[in-house]
Amino acid sequence: MMQRSMDGMRRRQIGAAWADGRGALPAVSVPPRGYGMLYSAYQTFCDALEPSRRAAGMALSMRGAPWMADFQVPWMRRMLALADGYGLAAITHKRPPFYIDSVDCGNARVAVVEEETLTLPFGRLIHFAKPDIVTPQPRMLVVAPLSGHFATLLRGTVQTLLRDHDVYITDWANARDVPMSAGRFGVDEYVDYVIRFIQELGPRSHVLAVCQPCVPVLAAVAVMAARNDPLQPRSMTLMGGPVDVRESPTAVNHLATSKPMRWFEDNLISTVPGRHGGAGRKVYPGFMQLTAFMSMNLGRHFAQFRKFYQHLADDEPRDAARIRDFYEEYMAVLDLTAEFYLETVEQIFQRASLARGEMRHHGVKVDCGAIRRTALLTVEGERDDICGVGQTAAAHHLCSSLRPHLKRHHLQPGVGHYGVFSGSKWERQVYPQVRSLVLAVS
Repeated sequence: MMQRSMDGMRRRQIGAAWADGRGALPAVSVPPRGYGMLYSAYQTFCDALEPSRRAAGMALSMRGAPWMADFQVPWMRRMLALADGYGLAAITHKRPPFYIDSVDCGNARVAVVEEETLTLPFGRLIHFAKPDIVTPQPRMLVVAPLSGHFATLLRGTVQTLLRDHDVYITDWANARDVPMSAGRFGVDEYVDYVIRFIQELGPRSHVLAVCQPCVPVLAAVAVMAARNDPLQPRSMTLMGGPVDVRESPTAVNHLATSKPMRWFEDNLISTVPGRHGGAGRKVYPGFMQLTAFMSMNLGRHFAQFRKFYQHLADDEPRDAARIRDFYEEYMAVLDLTAEFYLETVEQIFQRASLARGEMRHHGVKVDCGAIRRTALLTVEGERDDICGVGQTAAAHHLCSSLRPHLKRHHLQPGVGHYGVFSGSKWERQVYPQVRSLVLAVS
């Protein structure tokens, strides 16, 4: 019961963060001129704080020592609570763990082992293997958003899918760690990666995309269909994605079209400093995206950190853990390559190139009408203010060659963007739609 309560609290917190705009790519604040040098300034600032953060970490590491038992007095708890809050406020650039080590399958609790199936320069394919499951389950590829945070944002989505599926997920790399020798990574390369990951799963697999990747996943399946690829997936689920931003445009869509592309390039792109593996690479920094999101609701974040401190000072570790779990994920960011960010803004948000029939993959026109064998499910949230109602459903019009029984659409009442793929309504009302389609076409 306590675990379910903590999970529910965490989902509400993350849902609020996604409502801030975390699932969208365009930035939401105007940086100062000279932004090209901001990454170096940011790194210098982080280096200056490193000694104090190490000192706070050392103090916290002693909290569990036996000899500290005599010092667990109010003033000591308050000092350690300050150190803990200081450490939690640090921006990190590494993926947090998924923390999925078991899942309910039928009437049994089975072990889950995280395996690295395929490693490419800009992303890995992670498999959540269940060694105790003897009967093969449908293979499901979850394509996570590449929009400033790590794939662990879909932890709840994966946990639910694992009940009935053999689940894989795209684990996108932090662009600042990818050497220049790896080359470029734009929308074309993203589509290439999706195709490669689908092929890795083998025949009769399924693919599910959440938010940003809906367009490149739809394009990838169209490319595979045009090539008559024998490994094209049996089903494709698109959830809350900007397939056609001309339908019910949101604030995110208006933001992307309010500035010319030159503005995005001049103001939002920076260069990775020399100390990182991707030194010299042009990126859209994750810390800038996070700063913009936090500034939209700064008072709420301050209040949460104040609660975190108070819970620790009052010796309430379980209540503090709920806030800690959320911010450890929220403060972990990754950088996007400049070409991927700029091409996404231009092709998806400004030109709606796939919806207009103008998208090209390595110079070849993408024709969604070529899709004939992959069943389509689109899912939208009634209150989604990131991808408005109708934007994802537009995929049905584009997939004009699919027979009616291979097309399904689900509009989920009473949820926003995050509720489409996580939380109680995802588990009880949306997920059964996904499972039903997979069973029907497997």
